[in-house]
Amino acid sequence: MRIIPHRPWTNHGGAALLSIHGPIRGFPPSRSLASLPAMTPTTIQAIGAILFAIAILHTFLVGFFSRLAEKHPAHAGLWELFAEVEFVFGFWAGILLLFIALTATREEGGAVEAITKYLEGRDYTEPLFVLAIMIVAASRPVIIFASAIVRQVSRLLPASRPTAFYFAVLTVVPLLSSFITEPAAMALAALILKDAYYRGNMSPRLMYATLGVLFVNISIGGTLTNFAAPPVLMVAAKWHWDTHFMLTHIGWRSALAVLANAAAITLLFRKELARFTLPDHRDQGSAPWLVIGLHLAFLFLIVLFAHHPHVFIGVLLVFMAFAHAYPRFQERLILREGLMVSCFLGGLVTLGGQQSWWLQPLLSQMDVSTVYYGATALTAVTDNAALTYLGSLVEGLSDEFKYALVTGAVTGGGLTVIANAPNPAGLAILQGYFRGGAVNPLGLLAAATLPTLVAIAAFRLF
Repeated sequence: MRIIPHRPWTNHGGAALLSIHGPIRGFPPSRSLASLPAMTPTTIQAIGAILFAIAILHTFLVGFFSRLAEKHPAHAGLWELFAEVEFVFGFWAGILLLFIALTATREEGGAVEAITKYLEGRDYTEPLFVLAIMIVAASRPVIIFASAIVRQVSRLLPASRPTAFYFAVLTVVPLLSSFITEPAAMALAALILKDAYYRGNMSPRLMYATLGVLFVNISIGGTLTNFAAPPVLMVAAKWHWDTHFMLTHIGWRSALAVLANAAAITLLFRKELARFTLPDHRDQGSAPWLVIGLHLAFLFLIVLFAHHPHVFIGVLLVFMAFAHAYPRFQERLILREGLMVSCFLGGLVTLGGQQSWWLQPLLSQMDVSTVYYGATALTAVTDNAALTYLGSLVEGLSDEFKYALVTGAVTGGGLTVIANAPNPAGLAILQGYFRGGAVNPLGLLAAATLPTLVAIAAFRLF
């Protein structure tokens, strides 16, 4: 690999060329595209890829840092920080920015100008959006409203109350993510599961299995519409995918997989689930319908202006002022958790900007089947929205390729914490109940494998 020194904020681009083989049901036969020569990385791109790989490795070592904090209490705060998955990508993104500053030349304006140019070339709307949506969605009135919907659905099911409620949480909330967005649904589902089950001495097997199904179901459950799932959001406008297209080509398959995953885990752990005693919903407190309505209005406005951070951050500030004025209807706002998740996503955006040189040529050499399974696998080590965004830069793609890329990206969205943008939100809420206060990445991977296989069957066999 030859490394070309270049300005730190510049990326080399180009149209990737693909060969598509074999039609997917519901799409016309594909056409072939010529091949694109491999891209040669600049120095900063190569360093960015190395730091990205180190950050991924770091996520698998959070348990090690947790043990260091226990063994060395004098520096426990530092080791606990390194044990926070949400901190990992933010830290290594900072190292990348330091490298950019150190390699900046006077002609480029110096270190400050180099860093400023690089950061202004990235889009941080999604990290800010997740911060806003998490804080509002996790407020007590919104949780009361969502829990009421889940309870009503669970009452219609022929099972014990805790078993039916569990099934309803893992189906209703992921499907609602197509309307309230995936970050909001992840926060809601995690908070409901925390109060109803994780506080009730769940077995480690059920804890990991629940987290795996939750991550997978949220990832695929947001595809009923064209505005809720980040991987779909990245391509919907350019590829002219409206909600009708999503529902008829992808959404109904996703709904089948969501129901199958929730049914399977509920049946497998039905004896343990039946032993839980659910808290009385009145114990969660109450709020007037006017207050609940205002909170839902704040949530709606943030979703409505999801692409306009100047607007939804303003809405968030007004919400926080309202919450402060009426504390009797609130619990602690999850500011720390939201900020940590935003740090994670911001770091991912900063480092991810230097990965296109190897991701795009890799995608360009795949046929339809390969790109589906390749996207599923690659999603485990890079955010799925980044994958589909790179695909949207390629001209002349067939409909089968687009379908395979997007469905592959959402299929793999539950395999790791970094695979789907909302995953860190769920992790931040639930990880304190796992051994050592951290989720083992290999345990999550194992727990999410079977639900992922169900999603593969839904997208490839139907």
